Amino acid sequence: MNMVMLSTDYLIYLLVIISIILVVRTYQKDQLIPFMRKIFYRPLNLAAGIILTVYIIVGLLDTIHFKATQVSDQQKGSIISLLDKILKPISMQSERTFSAPFAIYAFTKESMTLPSGEVARDYPRLTHAGSHLKSPTEQAIDLKQRFIVVCYQSVIIWAALSILILMYACSNHRISFETFFGAIVMGRTVFPWRTFLLTLGAIILLVVSIMSLIPYYHILGTNQVGEDVLYQSLKSIRTGLVIGTVTTLVMLPFAVLFGIMAGYFRGWVDDVIQYVYTTLSSIPGVLLIAAAVLTLQLVMDRHAEWFVTALHRSDTRLLALCAILGLTSWTGLCRLLRGETLKINEMDYIKAAHSLGVGDFKIIFKHFLPNVIHIILITLTLDFSGLVLAEAVLSYVGVGVDPSSYSWGTMINSARLEMARVPIVWWSLTAAFVFMFTLVLAANIFSDAVRDAFDPHSERRGAR
Repeated sequence: MNMVMLSTDYLIYLLVIISIILVVRTYQKDQLIPFMRKIFYRPLNLAAGIILTVYIIVGLLDTIHFKATQVSDQQKGSIISLLDKILKPISMQSERTFSAPFAIYAFTKESMTLPSGEVARDYPRLTHAGSHLKSPTEQAIDLKQRFIVVCYQSVIIWAALSILILMYACSNHRISFETFFGAIVMGRTVFPWRTFLLTLGAIILLVVSIMSLIPYYHILGTNQVGEDVLYQSLKSIRTGLVIGTVTTLVMLPFAVLFGIMAGYFRGWVDDVIQYVYTTLSSIPGVLLIAAAVLTLQLVMDRHAEWFVTALHRSDTRLLALCAILGLTSWTGLCRLLRGETLKINEMDYIKAAHSLGVGDFKIIFKHFLPNVIHIILITLTLDFSGLVLAEAVLSYVGVGVDPSSYSWGTMINSARLEMARVPIVWWSLTAAFVFMFTLVLAANIFSDAVRDAFDPHSERRGAR
């Protein structure tokens, strides 16, 4: 198995390393523990965090790329991900055209030759979905039996995993399992264990259902070219996460550097930086992004030899889109940091540092940067969902990711014409909406929790 690294893979691994370091540093500093408890010790916040973790795991599985070495792996020599291997039944088994969720017949009629030799138009059987059934009448019984088996398997896995987790918690708190379990059932624990276990059970049920049914049915149907919609939706998670996280790597240095410099040095430095971000903010964002993306597309078309495969080409465009979004979205955070820096600059300890002859950059890194971290963290978490939605809008209007890439925006763009059909092909649009809505909702809830935990003014507002 030959590993292959794409451009965005390096940045994602960098973000993972930074996240691990931040988590370790957080647990090493006792003063940060109360802030983490404010985030994760509330049921809704915990559920949102678990859902985000599942999305991140799926995105990371789709980030581990390697060359296919077996003929059964889609196409020998092509680049696939670990998620493709896990979803192998639906990543390889495509139909001819549309099919509804759990259907065993195509959605549209085709000309068929009957055993008698006559040609008639009817709904043909799908090639892969329901191929294990001897008769179409067996579908309802088959689905019922498989659902019962899925429920049994999910309960067993959930119970075993829950017992192991609770036993580990009991050993840490030095409490008996019966007492601890009773407190969980009655909801008397500080940590919302009931929410954690119920959310874990729902996720296990969902995962077991998908893995048990994808070899036999298209759970969310297929699109116009016969590709599984569930596979498209899961592959789009990586694109959404890349847009929402990698873009921050681009915008963060500009916003932090220019914002603190403008508020600290003031004078002509402040005037120049204000002029730059005011001018940039005056240009309509969609037009600026569209112009940059179309220019990039022209360059890529003229230099096709730069890209080894179509996947490298689409990945380069995705990375370029992140860079463009980052370069056009740093102005808001820059304004906030400038205002906060101006306020901190009037503090007594800053004046004392100046009087003692401390250097400017030492003051910035020792006094200013730690005092604006909460603004940076709050802004980044709040902007994540906005960036995910921005990608969907840009892909919908045709200036987003490469058309060959998987994203919820491209799914919505291709599904808009399907809504005009009679009967309506609704499942592609619905799947993209549900997956994107769940991610954005969980991100918004989690970002509100981060804001409430780190914003020093939130408790005062709540007290009033």
